[in-house]
Amino acid sequence: MNRAFLTPRQEAILRFLTRFHNEHGRPPTRQELCAAFGFRSPNAAQCHLQALAEKGLIAIDRGRARGIRLLVAAEAVLDAERGRTASPAAGGAANSLDDAGLPVIGKVAAGAPILATPHIEAYHPIAPTAFRPRADYLLRVVGDSMIHAGILPGDLVAVRQTPEAPSGAIVVARIDDEVTVKRLVRRNSETIELYPENPAYAPIRIDPTRHHFALEGVVVGLVRPSLS
Repeated sequence: MNRAFLTPRQEAILRFLTRFHNEHGRPPTRQELCAAFGFRSPNAAQCHLQALAEKGLIAIDRGRARGIRLLVAAEAVLDAERGRTASPAAGGAANSLDDAGLPVIGKVAAGAPILATPHIEAYHPIAPTAFRPRADYLLRVVGDSMIHAGILPGDLVAVRQTPEAPSGAIVVARIDDEVTVKRLVRRNSETIELYPENPAYAPIRIDPTRHHFALEGVVVGLVRPSLS
């Protein structure tokens, strides 16, 4: 994708729309879009949707809460994610969307959505489909708490954005205003622990009465900049 054609925020929203449609079989509401990107009002979400509509990627059905329809380029991305063969015209659009690579997320500001535009340092040329499942972004690792899982300081972990993950998965989690990469362990329906892969660090036990906890995504791969 030519980034002069779509801004980083517009590209992130288009990816969110295609992924949401793929996972739920329907488009998100404006409120769900606000929650995902930290917009303060549905009007802010509507402005970005209108920009995508003007660029021929979506259609907006007025008066409907879920009145967002993906057009040719976005539908081609859905076809690629589902493993179907897209038409030649649509296939070109799908390839152009992946050509932008993946956004590289650096330091995440307290309380801000992880894909907020100020967090995007650059775009890495690796295709989202190089990972299974498809990755949504790369997060730069700080610290050595996961070295025994092969994740070193400065590595870029490929992340699939999702609020759910099985016990044992390596995840990106938000605890209050801090984002961390750890292994998720669920002891039961109420007990969540985050384990480092380095004995120098202690596990983090989540107390829901004291901390706000949210899963930002699951690690689906890794890019080592010195070898990429």
